[in-house]
Amino acid sequence: MIDVKDIISYFESKNVNFFTGVPDSQLSSFCDYVEENCENIIAANEGNALAIATGYNLATDKYPVVYLQNSGLGNIVNPVTSLTHKKVYSIPVIYVIGWRGEPGVHDEPQHIKQGAITPNLLDLLDISYFNITKDTEFGDFKYTFENDFFEKLNNGESVAILVSKESFMDYKIIKENDNLLTREQAIQTIVDYLTEEDIVISTTGKSSRELFEYRETLNQGHGNDFLTVGSMGHSSSIALGVALNTDKRVFCFDGDGALLMHMGAVALIGSKKPKNFYHVMFNNSAHESVGGLPTIMNMIEIEDLVVSCGYYKVYNARNHEELKEILPLFIKDNGPVFLNIDVDISSRKDLGRPSTTPNENKNEFKKRLGL
Repeated sequence: MIDVKDIISYFESKNVNFFTGVPDSQLSSFCDYVEENCENIIAANEGNALAIATGYNLATDKYPVVYLQNSGLGNIVNPVTSLTHKKVYSIPVIYVIGWRGEPGVHDEPQHIKQGAITPNLLDLLDISYFNITKDTEFGDFKYTFENDFFEKLNNGESVAILVSKESFMDYKIIKENDNLLTREQAIQTIVDYLTEEDIVISTTGKSSRELFEYRETLNQGHGNDFLTVGSMGHSSSIALGVALNTDKRVFCFDGDGALLMHMGAVALIGSKKPKNFYHVMFNNSAHESVGGLPTIMNMIEIEDLVVSCGYYKVYNARNHEELKEILPLFIKDNGPVFLNIDVDISSRKDLGRPSTTPNENKNEFKKRLGL
């Protein structure tokens, strides 16, 4: 197990002091330390981060560090192969990658395939990697950089630190906001207003877990809900595909970090103008499900953004009372409409996970749509 302070101090001794990426719960100690002590840009998505890192290298000739969960490798394959690769612009990058779904380590179903292919994918991308486990000592890390990785970086190649579960010592910073309404309370309140015919597409992370648990409490079953357990940022596009092919009302339960990750979906939804589309964003201005580091959503004029993309109206709720007042109006309106709900950054410590498999969820959902 390695202290992240030692890694950052070593990087700084080598003039490596710029960080960008998308937070990951397995890298939470690393991400928290970087956010508090280093020059750091939390990017909208992983490809975005790699492009920022490329610009940094072009302007400084220094090595950038890009951090991400291994699921995000899918978002950077294109810029890795067509931008930074040694056969194109030869931009050297140091990756720090949380290894979810590592073979032999219990994890959720959405991580299993990506976890199994991660080493092979890095090999295919010509990114040399060093695996940090809970048994790794800092000397091993330093030796790899001194005797191998810096030579590769000097030659315009990229390298990666592949981080297994529980490999970093704890380091945490306090994350909080002033919102009193929890996301779980907001989800429960909305569900109470829905009919048996309404469809919900819920985003990656704790939103889907909280929705699942509330349906369990109500003994309602889960056929009305598609739980997007992976593919962060794509729930609104899934919801669009459903809404354009059903007469049922479709509610997308989104998060601010997920919406930012693929914001182009908002413009596409606005252009198609599905009358049965109801977009709900639980906004804590944080990547709460993966550690709570901030997003930039609190810097954006949400109403201007969404309306300019073609939505008819934006509703806002800052507390439980406002939410209960607004919901009847929101639900009766013609879509596409948008509801921004300011929520607290916290969630229950004992929050469970869906007990059904993704395929079981899919099959029940398709039955509810009449297939």
